[in-house]
Amino acid sequence: MTSEPVEFSAADGYTLRGTLWSPDAPPRALVLIHPATAVPERLYAGFARFLTERGFAALTYNYRGIGASRPARLSALHARMRDWVELDVGAAIAWARNAYASLPLLAVGHSVGGHAIGLSAGTAHLRAAVMVAAHAGSTRLISRAGERLKVRLILRVLGPLASTLLGYVPGKRLGLGEDLPAGVFREWSHWTTLPRYFFDDPTLGAAERFSKQQLPILALGFDDDPWANPRAIDLLVSYLTRAAVERRQIDPNAAGSGPVGHMGFFRSRPGAVLWPAVADWLAHALDAPRAAGRPPLSIAAGNRA
Repeated sequence: MTSEPVEFSAADGYTLRGTLWSPDAPPRALVLIHPATAVPERLYAGFARFLTERGFAALTYNYRGIGASRPARLSALHARMRDWVELDVGAAIAWARNAYASLPLLAVGHSVGGHAIGLSAGTAHLRAAVMVAAHAGSTRLISRAGERLKVRLILRVLGPLASTLLGYVPGKRLGLGEDLPAGVFREWSHWTTLPRYFFDDPTLGAAERFSKQQLPILALGFDDDPWANPRAIDLLVSYLTRAAVERRQIDPNAAGSGPVGHMGFFRSRPGAVLWPAVADWLAHALDAPRAAGRPPLSIAAGNRA
């Protein structure tokens, strides 16, 4: 296995940085790993290395404003969350198509990275995709009252105040992960107030975008995730009306993975239990014949894995 730093530019010229992970033998496909909000690519390094052991190449990368794609002055960056999906994810797909024109493309999207699978026009170039803990992020869908209150306090009081004072949101101090560009945070915060999350934002056209995706999608949820609960995940994937969706809800205790929550799937201890099934699903999707039309949406929220 080898890893090498890569750079590519979004359509607006912004430079994004990531890492290409390659197996020793010629890869069977390239897996794009779309990150979660405020999460740098290093979280996904272990999973990327595992994929190389299964014969896949993988691309991890950072959205604008995050990790190695952060500018010298974060407060000077003007960006929205939709820019991550439209420009940054689109740039990663374009880079992959150019650098590996002969390889099929797959994607694994974490949280907002899973949203990108539904929202990005570039998804049309994928053979299949996995959504990990991707959900409709309306705070009213958070089932635990204490967690709901905490998230609302951060998203509607502390974060906006900090962004006004600093010009960015200190995510590390607020427990969100990496620091966030103010515009990204503001759009995210607004969407969380809407009953159906970004599907209720008329400027985004999310429902129409989701309805255009026609590929096999595996949607994963975990019983101990305080945010991406079954109700929130099922609302999101219900808009994938032309995709072949397989929905798996996993009990970490029954699976023997240890705690997973919203971030744990990509950590090595749970990954030792959970990653093989995802790699198997990707391999099966890759080997399946490409049909002219996709079967209609099929959600089995009660399925356990």
